[in-house]
Amino acid sequence: MGRMKLAALVGPTAVGKSALSIEVASRLGGEILSCDSMQVYRGMDIGTAKVSRREQAMTPHHLIDIADVNEDFNVARYQALARRIIEEVQARGKIPVLVGGTGLYYQAVVDDYQFYPIVSKQKVRQKWHNMIEAEGLEAVYLHLTAIDPDYARKINLNDEKRIVRALEVYELTGVPFSRQQQRKSDTYRLAAVGLEMERKELYQRIEQRVEQMLDRGLIKEVEGLMASGCDYRANAMQALGYKQVICYLNGFLSYEEMVAEIKLETRRFAKRQLTWFKRDRRIHWIKVKNEDSLEILIENILNNLEGQFIGA
Repeated sequence: MGRMKLAALVGPTAVGKSALSIEVASRLGGEILSCDSMQVYRGMDIGTAKVSRREQAMTPHHLIDIADVNEDFNVARYQALARRIIEEVQARGKIPVLVGGTGLYYQAVVDDYQFYPIVSKQKVRQKWHNMIEAEGLEAVYLHLTAIDPDYARKINLNDEKRIVRALEVYELTGVPFSRQQQRKSDTYRLAAVGLEMERKELYQRIEQRVEQMLDRGLIKEVEGLMASGCDYRANAMQALGYKQVICYLNGFLSYEEMVAEIKLETRRFAKRQLTWFKRDRRIHWIKVKNEDSLEILIENILNNLEGQFIGA
């Protein structure tokens, strides 16, 4: 039996992946695996731009709403679930289609990362948390960039959990976290398309999306999560938008400051996403323009994916 087919549609936030993926997967004879580290959490619908229940019913979706907001969900758990679902989708005679913008989750699946679990030590971990309290998260992030610049570039400089974990692993093993993983790039017959657009247009879309999320009730969504017992320190609450709304609700930001910060951080995030995905030379890039029709884009993506499968 040959390698299993795996399609992927990736790119920065707000470029239009979700809207296109449903029709692409349907015509390709596939099922969608969300590749988004925050869409795994239940109750986080507006701020993570999840497709609606109706849209999910049009084409089977997986790896959405599989964790509680207070759970310690991570890339290794995502990878294990994705592997199983890929096999199940293939067994049904369908093609699994990874759709999303979380680069580490994408890479862990397509390159079949081999993770080496390391037992945590509270004493070491607490030392770094104490340093964050004393010196600030940015100072501790600089420690990480000094010992493991490759991993530091892959994560958000505000991602306290991953920063501390990487420092802890280095202290316990003497080996940078980025070198704790092995990969196999020939696990699947991969056909990958990336969507990109001119930065000015992308940033306009990002600003429009932020406004739409707020109009749809992002603040009420966050209030509901906190009222239900969600810990503001949970990894889920570090997601774009949610963290800023919590600061607003607690009086640390005005409404205008909150909106401006969400837009700014989302633009920065989109830039990091592109930087990550551009390193993977297997991804075939398609330029999206605001005036493009959905039908033309869908046909372009399908032709590209099918051509890659034929050439694989």
